[in-house]
Amino acid sequence: MQPIIVGLDLAKSVFQVHGVDAEGQVVVRRKLRRREVIPFFEKLDPCLIGMEACATAHFWTRELSKLGHDVRMMPPSYVKAYLRRQKNDAADAEAICEAVQRPNMRFVPLKSAERQSVLTLHKARELLVRQRTMLINAIRGHCAEFGLIAPLGARKVDELIEDVRSADEAIVPDIARTALLALADQLALLADEIGRMDRRLLAWHRQDELSQRLATIPGVGVIGATALSASIPNPTMFRSGREFAAFLGLVPRQNSSGGKDRLGRISKMGDGYLRKLLVVGATSVVRRAKTDALAAAPWVRSLLERRPARVATVAMANKTARIAWAVMARGEVYRPIAA
Repeated sequence: MQPIIVGLDLAKSVFQVHGVDAEGQVVVRRKLRRREVIPFFEKLDPCLIGMEACATAHFWTRELSKLGHDVRMMPPSYVKAYLRRQKNDAADAEAICEAVQRPNMRFVPLKSAERQSVLTLHKARELLVRQRTMLINAIRGHCAEFGLIAPLGARKVDELIEDVRSADEAIVPDIARTALLALADQLALLADEIGRMDRRLLAWHRQDELSQRLATIPGVGVIGATALSASIPNPTMFRSGREFAAFLGLVPRQNSSGGKDRLGRISKMGDGYLRKLLVVGATSVVRRAKTDALAAAPWVRSLLERRPARVATVAMANKTARIAWAVMARGEVYRPIAA
């Protein structure tokens, strides 16, 4: 008998399938090797397939959709509520099959291969930036052992490297100089590679209309605009800007009960990379609001009178997220309100 609803538990090599018919009776419960997945679903009539939005989920969604199936991805935290007792692959597939049938379930929109490529470029750039920071810290720490220091800032490290090159043997022994210059060479290579990635992102930004509209928002530059455009293929899945800000973890965590509202720190749920970009951009807006005549300057200055600077920064990031949703959902550009 053909299943009409299938739960697919993804893995690297061994997949688990759980399928039910129209009456809810289990008709398929089996393991599949990776090479068997496509042939198995080719033999099935078009059906509803549910899977968790985890690693490789977008790839399998694209592949199975080509076969005519209705494939839907769900956040793993939403599927967990339907897991019974012990956790294993068979139980996970059954929970997925149960969760995908719920009428109020929220699904993750599919990303195209192009937008996933842009996100891959973002993640690779982020990794190289972290490695650059590690190298800078290592060079500063090792040089301090020989009495060589430099002012704060990544650009000041070049002066420190020149001091190492010109230092006397009595100050920096030749063994240490060789090690430090090797780190300096790696730092230069990373800087060149990050620059090339920035140029690739800028080129994609110039050909993506949504990214260009997002860049009109204060605090959202090319990096933030391209990340938002690639990460949110369907902004209408959020009912409001506040729901989008909650998706990014920029709203207070609630612990309310008995009609009494208890709000804590921000939830920090959702995409941490997008949240970080918005907070970094909001930091720039808050700093400029103290002196420049920005549209948000009066609101920011009044907030700084009542709250610490970092709290005001996160509040500004929340405001930016809501504006970004409006720009994406309504097809408009940012229009500042007159001060």
